[in-house]
Amino acid sequence: MMRNKFLKLFLIAFSFTTIFSCSHRLTGEWQVKRFESARPGEPGTSLSNIGTINFSNNGTGEKNINYLVLGIRREDKTPFKWIWADDKYVTIESEGSDFSKTWIIIENRKKSQKWKSTDGNNLVQTLELIK
Repeated sequence: MMRNKFLKLFLIAFSFTTIFSCSHRLTGEWQVKRFESARPGEPGTSLSNIGTINFSNNGTGEKNINYLVLGIRREDKTPFKWIWADDKYVTIESEGSDFSKTWIIIENRKKSQKWKSTDGNNLVQTLELIK
């Protein structure tokens, strides 16, 4: 009888642990604190507080990004798919989006993220997110 109670408690605790451990740190809504683009040795552009990115548990998400650079207004409200790999990379797949690429994770904290990426032409992009 005591063994059955222990087994039930163990199964309940194990179930909760499994459910909550599947919830990824990245899920939820993040504010884009900074989005920067620069080439080495050249001045770059840095944009602050340009919108939000929402990461869902199922590997999808939504962006609500608005910014003005060099007189051109950009708006990005397209859905996306995301993949977290080895705590080193995040890949965002989103048609026609500046954020659609594989990002290197520089900082991975509960309330802040910092990622970097390149476009293959020496343009380094930095993305800082806060909760």
